[in-house]
Amino acid sequence: MKIQGVFSVLPTPFTSGGLVDAESLCRVVDLFITAGVNGLTALGVTGEVARLTEAERVLVLGTVVDHVRGRVPVIAGATADGTFTCIEFCRQAVSMHASAVMVSPPRMAKINSEAVVAHYKALAAAIDVPIVVQDYPPISGYAMEPALLARIAREVPHARTIKLEDPPTPLKTSRILAASKGLEIDILGGLGGMYLLEELISGASGVMTGFAYPEMLLEVVKLFCSGDVRSAADAFYRYVPLMRFEFQEGIGMAIRKEILHRRGALADSGIRQPGVVADPSTLTALESLLEWMRDKQGIPWISA
Repeated sequence: MKIQGVFSVLPTPFTSGGLVDAESLCRVVDLFITAGVNGLTALGVTGEVARLTEAERVLVLGTVVDHVRGRVPVIAGATADGTFTCIEFCRQAVSMHASAVMVSPPRMAKINSEAVVAHYKALAAAIDVPIVVQDYPPISGYAMEPALLARIAREVPHARTIKLEDPPTPLKTSRILAASKGLEIDILGGLGGMYLLEELISGASGVMTGFAYPEMLLEVVKLFCSGDVRSAADAFYRYVPLMRFEFQEGIGMAIRKEILHRRGALADSGIRQPGVVADPSTLTALESLLEWMRDKQGIPWISA
């Protein structure tokens, strides 16, 4: 399985009463698949996975896999602090027919490169699906050097896809590929698509993010892969203001859910505590930006 193109990370919708909203989740799945995404990722960081109970994890992944019905691959987040727990999460995802799992290094007091490699080797020995190595230091507390990521790919053939979210991502993409010559490695950017064009120029295979308008990401990737880099750049610079606004630290998930609510996918844009909700000034700024993109940038399908 090649993990390339645009993989959308799904939010976890909640009802006004705070319960998982499976109906809204199905609508988001349909919205993203209709847009043309190459795959979906459930139980990611921006899916508020850390705020879900074990039963809710099962509900979310089961809802996604059942509703997708094989239309696109589904990757399941399976990160855990302990290797044993992580293996159980991975096995559970495989048993529920996830196409791959995504795992960050475990958060340990004295983590080192040997422990990280051993962790991924243990996962690969326990399951027989691709492992996406998530390089996102704010979650793992550990920054993986390009040489370590290349070593994991070399020693753990199942783990030759990297979700790279350790900026500067274009530079790190180039260094990982240089350190792993002779191996077929797929690197997907994240970070809301903020550096998508530069990542593609550096050799990335696509992007994995929950950005609320995957149509924009798909256009950039399609144009770039066709060899029309100039048009890809024109599209990217046209769309990047919304990527920038949505990717605000601390409140980005609330903005993303508000956009998906406006797109008719989410019944409620709420997030779970202690997540920050969008305040009136942020919502006013969002509406102004969406109107500008629709009226000045000529994007008629923007939901203002």
